[in-house]
Order: sequence, then C-alpha cells, then structure tokens
Amino acid sequence: MIIGIDASRVSATIQTGTERYSREVIHALIQIVPQHHFRLYARGEQDLSALALDMEHPPHEAQTRPIRRRRLWTHTGLGVEIMRHPPDALFIPAHVLPVTLALPGQSGRMRVVVTLHDIGYRHFPSAHPWQQRVYLDWSARFAARHASSIIADSEATRQDIHRFYHVPPDRIRVAYPGAMALPKVSDDERQAALRRFGLDAGQTFALHVGTLQPRKNLRRLIRAWRRMLTNYPADLPPPLLVLAGAAGWSGEAATQRAEIEAQELSHSVRLIGYITDEEKAALLSVARALAFPSLHEGFGFPVLEAQSAGVPVVCSNTSSLPEVAGDGAILVNPLDERAIGDGLFQAMRDPVIRSRLIAAGMRNVARFNWQDCARAILEALTCRSPSLT
Repeated sequence: MIIGIDASRVSATIQTGTERYSREVIHALIQIVPQHHFRLYARGEQDLSALALDMEHPPHEAQTRPIRRRRLWTHTGLGVEIMRHPPDALFIPAHVLPVTLALPGQSGRMRVVVTLHDIGYRHFPSAHPWQQRVYLDWSARFAARHASSIIADSEATRQDIHRFYHVPPDRIRVAYPGAMALPKVSDDERQAALRRFGLDAGQTFALHVGTLQPRKNLRRLIRAWRRMLTNYPADLPPPLLVLAGAAGWSGEAATQRAEIEAQELSHSVRLIGYITDEEKAALLSVARALAFPSLHEGFGFPVLEAQSAGVPVVCSNTSSLPEVAGDGAILVNPLDERAIGDGLFQAMRDPVIRSRLIAAGMRNVARFNWQDCARAILEALTCRSPSLT
C-alpha cells in the first residue's frame, strides 16, 4: 500500500506543537508499518533529512517528493502532485487539505485522512486575525466534506468538529498524541540556559510555554500573578513568572509588556521569547510550576512536558485540558484571576499538594504514546484493524 504523507512541516525553523506532532507521528507511522511504502511530500530534501535525524533506522524505502512552491504549497504543489500520481491513501497532519480534491474525478481516488488539532477559533474568534480565522474555518469545512476520516487530538476536539461542522461521529476518530520527549541536559547546559535568560540557579519561578497569542490568556495570568504575590511569604525571595514563546499575532508581545508595566511587575514577570527544546528541558528541570490557564486548547503538549519533568501543573478546567492533564494538575477557571493565583500558590508552596501533583502527573503521562496515536491513524488510512498484516 502506498501511503502519502504531507511532511512539509517537519523542518520548520520554529517548532510549535503542530510541527512537532507532524514529526513524531510520521516517525511512528514509518516505524510500526515498515512493510508499507511511504511517499513523503516535502518542500525540499531538508524535510526528509530532518525526519531521518530523529530515527534510529531512517526510512530508506520511503520516497520523498520535493515540491518547490513558494506560495500556496498545499494547493498548487501537493494538490497537483497527488492528481498526477495518487497514492492509495493520503494523510495530512495539520488541518488543510488540497483544494484539488474537490475537482471532478478526484473523489474516491484515495482515502484521505486529516488531523484537525483545534477548533478554538470558533469559541474565541476575536483571538485570531480575521484572515486566519476565515481560512481555518473554510479549511475545516472543506475537510468535513472531502476527508474520508478526521483525526481529533482529544474528545473535546471531536465534539467540536461534530458540533460546528456536523461531521458524523463515525468519521471522527480520537487519536491522543504522545508526550514530546525533551532532550536530556547536563548541569553545565542547565546553568548556561539559566544565565542566558537572566535566572539564578536558586531562583524560584513558574513557567509558561506557548506562542504569545490572545487565547493563551496571558493578561489574566499576569494579573493573577500579582494577586499571588500578595500572599507569598514576605520572608522568602519573591518568585518570577517566566513567559516563554515566540511572538504570535495581534501584537500580543507588546500587549503583554504593557500589562506587565501596568501591573508594576517589571521585576517579577519576564518575557524570554522562543525557546529551543534544550532550553525548555533546562527550564522545566528547575521550574517550580507550569502555569497554563489557556482559554482553549485542542490538546496542550506543555502539560505533558511538565508532568514528564516532575513539575506541578496549573491549567484551565475547560476544553481538552482536564482530559489531557488527568488528576495531575490543579484545574482552574481561566476567567477567574483569583482562582489562577490561588492555584499557583498551592502548586508552588504546599508540599502535600506538590507531592500529589508530581506523582499523579508521572502516572498520567504514561497514558499517551505515539505508537498508539499512529495505529489509530493507520486504521483510518487502511479501514481495517492495524494488526499490520
């Protein structure tokens, strides 16, 4: 069987959750079913090279098809390629199907499976630029009409797809992603990362990881941090809130800086920008808590990353986050600044709660692995049990 996969995201310079998902799930698919032939559609040879670097046994039998298009790569590049040389099945790891699937004679030529990670733009439309929102909504509607099967990262997202796009339940499969494995860092690397961001080895801090965008709810988090500081023991050095993530849209980085100034927290809240996996591993190895009060998440990889590192988690009680965090997090109302602040105080200062969260988080992470995710996707691609015969 020839399985075509959009591998265009695996070598992106800035790796957000979607790019990491693409890399990990492609890796798992190739590893669990080596007898299938994989056709990896890439923007260039560097995409396959980036994927091969992560593999103990690179996919020598996998064929890469470089498609060099500067604009509209999915539609004018990938779409034309699959029209000329259709695989038996096509997997798109991130939301957008080629528009060529709607052309006469294309329906039914191959099974088409797409992952819709997140329908949060329907819940919080004002948190997205209008052009992005329109494109996401159009592409989800297109997938609802033309995909053979849709993969959702969580039950919450599955329900959103059914609710907003009326996709029959039997065409939506939940395939939980695995936890993102962070690299091991040495003591020297850890200290170097801390110095890079102006942190002392003994500095107490809570960490937030995620692209700076309105849905991350950072203005409320900053205000909640100020509330939390009023209850923090006066005889202890004041902790920091460290906000890590690339600048998103809507001028969110500037908005956060203005909020920090307005709350007079310039010495207590730090924006450090995008961090690499190595830097993230270093920061999580010493962070006191993860603060993740997002308004909406399709999954929420930082929760599992923190739990894997033994860091207590404070996250929202909405969307997919209770489903993902299990009992290894303090769940708070993301609209309630007092609740966010109280949750952070407990996670950072209460030894009993901290111990419980760390142990429960470690158990929770074991529920998620990339092999199970890949098997569920393979079942959708093949329409049979993934016994891999």
